[in-house]
Amino acid sequence: MTTPTPTTDGSAPGLRRVGLYATLVALALIFLVPLVWMVITSLKTYTAAQQIPPSWLPNPLAGYGYEQILNNSANPVLRWFLNSMLAATLHSALVLVTASMAAYSLARLKFRGRGVTFALIVGTLFIPPTSLIIPNFLIVDQLNWIDTLTVVVVPGAASAFGVFFLRQFFLSLPNELEEAATLDGANQWQIFYKVVLPLSRPALATLAVLSFLTNWNDFLWPIFVLFSPEQLTLPPGLGLLQGSYVTDYPVIMAGAVLASLPVLILFVLAQRHIIQGVSRSGLKG
Repeated sequence: MTTPTPTTDGSAPGLRRVGLYATLVALALIFLVPLVWMVITSLKTYTAAQQIPPSWLPNPLAGYGYEQILNNSANPVLRWFLNSMLAATLHSALVLVTASMAAYSLARLKFRGRGVTFALIVGTLFIPPTSLIIPNFLIVDQLNWIDTLTVVVVPGAASAFGVFFLRQFFLSLPNELEEAATLDGANQWQIFYKVVLPLSRPALATLAVLSFLTNWNDFLWPIFVLFSPEQLTLPPGLGLLQGSYVTDYPVIMAGAVLASLPVLILFVLAQRHIIQGVSRSGLKG
């Protein structure tokens, strides 16, 4: 009977595998337990949510929280949800358009100052976003975008991270494909649109998801530029569900569940592309 070959640290491969799985399970629990608790609390009554010690099972099972957020005319949660969906979707589309064209020019086109331009774009990533709130507010105020969905869609569409991320991916694509397209008579735009973009679907899907999440979860900027209750997006809107003197946990958790669903569904649908995009974007610098 053969014995397991010890590893360099003296442990058997089976023990290392058990340790790895135990670590993964522990990490999964760390991330999943808050989500499970959020869903459970959203299904409790107001009284049950206040019990000490808290109960893991909702008894009785109630849809009180969801009834409150769906039937509350003072806090139109569904309107906030639709506003966030529209804003995040349009924002993601704009980021893909601007970042893909800028990244392709920096990765493939040769022009004077290309390296300096790329360095300046990447350098903007080190500027604290909060320091740009007042300048951006003054700009959108001059454009009369205040208290409209445009103000949460357009300002962040020029994504420095998107340019950096897609440029790294474009550099990993073989030059021979573009050279073959040139020999077939394709111009630069046709190469970009018909050759490069179809091959870059994993990276584009990854950037779309990240841009969607950034806009969907944005809390600070909408607070400064959205004032009407019907124009609010979901993150600042959910803050209004917090009472001044009483915290209604089922209502707050029901709103959190509603805010989490699109994100979870989007990740499940796009996780394969995200893994491919992240793994390939750093192959070539």
